[in-house]
Amino acid sequence: MKAVLQRASKAQVEVDKQVVGKINHGLVVLLCVEQGDGEADCDFIARKCCELRIFEDPDGKMNLSLQDVGGAILLISQFTLAADWKKGRRPGFTKAAHPSEGQRLYEYFAEVLQKLNVHVERGIFGAHMEVSLCNDGPVTLILDHQIQSGTTISPSS
Repeated sequence: MKAVLQRASKAQVEVDKQVVGKINHGLVVLLCVEQGDGEADCDFIARKCCELRIFEDPDGKMNLSLQDVGGAILLISQFTLAADWKKGRRPGFTKAAHPSEGQRLYEYFAEVLQKLNVHVERGIFGAHMEVSLCNDGPVTLILDHQIQSGTTISPSS
């Protein structure tokens, strides 16, 4: 499972020229479910999204979490984060979960965030979306349950 977090002062997602999700002050989370991912991965990454101290305190230091500042999440499904681009010129997406499993875990991820008392807006899984945001900072993080050495990070970490 991969997630790209972008701290945003505002963001929205449109499908067919209609706004389907919109937030002020929070995070845009691009979520990629990969083959072999499960609910424990969702629990781990969702908790990290809420608890990472990436918002500024009154002294301008990144000491506050999304929960501390009362921020919201705009959740967008993003299977292209699973791209294998090392060979040729056309990326492959075979590492991405089957769409039905991807959607199930995407919905589960949103439920986990809501249980953590975070307001969640979302795009439409599998739809062509137009996402716009004002990246605050800019602050952008990539969360991946696999570190560069290929060792898996335990969801209990």
